[in-house]
Amino acid sequence: MAGKDSARAGHGRLAVARLGSPELLGTGGFTLTSAAFDDGGALDPCFTADEEDAVAPPLEWSDPPAGAMELALVVEDPDASGPEPACHWLVWGLAPQQGQLLEGETPPRVGKNAQANSEWLLPRPPEGECHDYVFQLFALDAPLGVAPGATRETLLAAMEGHVIATALLTATYERQDMEDEGDWGDVDIDNIDWDGN
Repeated sequence: MAGKDSARAGHGRLAVARLGSPELLGTGGFTLTSAAFDDGGALDPCFTADEEDAVAPPLEWSDPPAGAMELALVVEDPDASGPEPACHWLVWGLAPQQGQLLEGETPPRVGKNAQANSEWLLPRPPEGECHDYVFQLFALDAPLGVAPGATRETLLAAMEGHVIATALLTATYERQDMEDEGDWGDVDIDNIDWDGN
């Protein structure tokens, strides 16, 4: 498991630490939830690299406060090694109203994740480590003139000074032992009735 000290250090580098403040968290009752996991709960493997055909989890949010003109979502793993959190999803162009992203839905505008792909980066923490995945939703007082495919740094720079509310949702994930059931090493081949008799 990731140590508490490293987790705290990583959380201090999240986008919300740079762009937000405690006073902006949940302003006007602004919330972010998911039907797939509770805040602080575990991600199902169907949203991670441990399952084929995995997709991004569903999300829904309440009305942002008055004055919001656009919403942006940044999903980061603060427990990843490196100078910055691992960016799993950059999404913007979301309407400034109550809304949702369905499971596996393609958002309006998506930027480059930590692997330079414009999609949901499937969580794959090192074995034996439980990582946080922090979904950070920002209400902005101006539309972002950022083209799809932008980097994390480009998007955060454009958001500077325009955040009027934030909503957070955290998921955790630890890879499970993926040993195949019915491993041939457990089968007594001499006792198999190959003819089905």
